[in-house]
Amino acid sequence: MAPYWEHFAHEADMGIRGIAPTLEQAFEQAALAMTAVITDPAEVLPSEAIPIHCQEPDSEYLFLDWINELIYAMAVRGLLFSRFQVSINNGELTATAFGEAVDRGKHQPAVEIKGATLTELHVYQQPDGLWVTQCVVDV
Repeated sequence: MAPYWEHFAHEADMGIRGIAPTLEQAFEQAALAMTAVITDPAEVLPSEAIPIHCQEPDSEYLFLDWINELIYAMAVRGLLFSRFQVSINNGELTATAFGEAVDRGKHQPAVEIKGATLTELHVYQQPDGLWVTQCVVDV
């Protein structure tokens, strides 16, 4: 099965979810879901590469750190991301996020994400072998 992402409703905020054959791909897909809360990821050129590093032995907190690091990078650098390469080894995440500077005319950002929350935070492997990563982001 191909990796994919989806949103799920949560009161005034938005849930993001990544589903994939590997944990790394599920992290990547959830990051795409996060971008899709703001704009269409297909409209974001992967022209700039930003390194991301997180370390946390608990996979749920590692996922939370991952999403929050991306939100921080977007805010500080004025970027949107559309492609990700994630590697996870013993609680250490090393990744590259690819994107471009926000262009309000082109990207028409819908909302600003303030942060990832502990609400509905789950990282688990389903009986069919697919990994699921999810949380609610504060918009």
